[in-house]
Amino acid sequence: MLLNIDIKMVQDTLNMFAFLAVELTTLFLLISYLVGILQEYIPPTKIQSILSGKKGKGYIVAGFLGAITPFCSCSTIPFLKGLLRARAGFGTMMVFLFASPLLNPIIIGLFVVTFGLQVTAFYFTMAMGVSVAAGYTLEKCGFEKYVKPEAYLAPESKGCGSTCDANNPTVNKWKKIWDTTWIDFKKVLPYLIGGIALGSLIYGFMPTEFVAKIANEDNPFAIPVAAVIGIPLYIRAEAVIPLSAALAAKGMGLGAVMALIIGSAGASLTEVILLKSIFKNTIIVAFLAVILSMAVSAGYLYSVIF
Repeated sequence: MLLNIDIKMVQDTLNMFAFLAVELTTLFLLISYLVGILQEYIPPTKIQSILSGKKGKGYIVAGFLGAITPFCSCSTIPFLKGLLRARAGFGTMMVFLFASPLLNPIIIGLFVVTFGLQVTAFYFTMAMGVSVAAGYTLEKCGFEKYVKPEAYLAPESKGCGSTCDANNPTVNKWKKIWDTTWIDFKKVLPYLIGGIALGSLIYGFMPTEFVAKIANEDNPFAIPVAAVIGIPLYIRAEAVIPLSAALAAKGMGLGAVMALIIGSAGASLTEVILLKSIFKNTIIVAFLAVILSMAVSAGYLYSVIF
């Protein structure tokens, strides 16, 4: 019996690794390429002006930009690189980083279907409010200095140079964007594989019964425990809501469910490892602190209100 369980866990781990490796590789390349096209047609000054609006408008715009982009926590990274190279405001860029995986249309739609409009409105308000406040605070506290200098630089693509551009400028414009995308991808590939491997191991060897048991309503620390569990337990937006509903049915408190959703959708080990290619550790620690604080506060507040 134990052998069968172990074999199943190994199979689940390998299946998740293969799924995430294919999905995240495809997403990274596709999103990076699309961002490259956007940068080709939308000048950096335009992006700067949109996301650096006066009186806090840029922060709100960044939050809603995150809400309409169907990115998970990992696929947000290529877009974030584009914002860095466009010299968008640091605070608004961080708002996008927080808001995008939490408020994407898929997770909001599933939230409505599973938990109803009232709970969805609470979740949206918490995620948007904390994202905007965190982005503003990190900028005012000078965290921009912890962005790695190379993160602002577009990689130099290797090719035939001006001769090719003169012969066929249209074709080589697309090739230049692809070359930049591929160079970016090769830089983050070790981080990507490492993060996927860790996330897959946790996914395969951490049963839902265990999560529900230690985060049930009788445990006074259920909400912070659920928030902490959520980060390494990488879950796609399409799966996080159904899984949370299943955990609730197994006895997990609804406040803990809310904390788990925010922890798992808002951050993941894979994303944290990818962020190390852009940020110094100080920002990464601050990023995790914001996600955990948001998850815990939303969980306790939800328990009080509902």
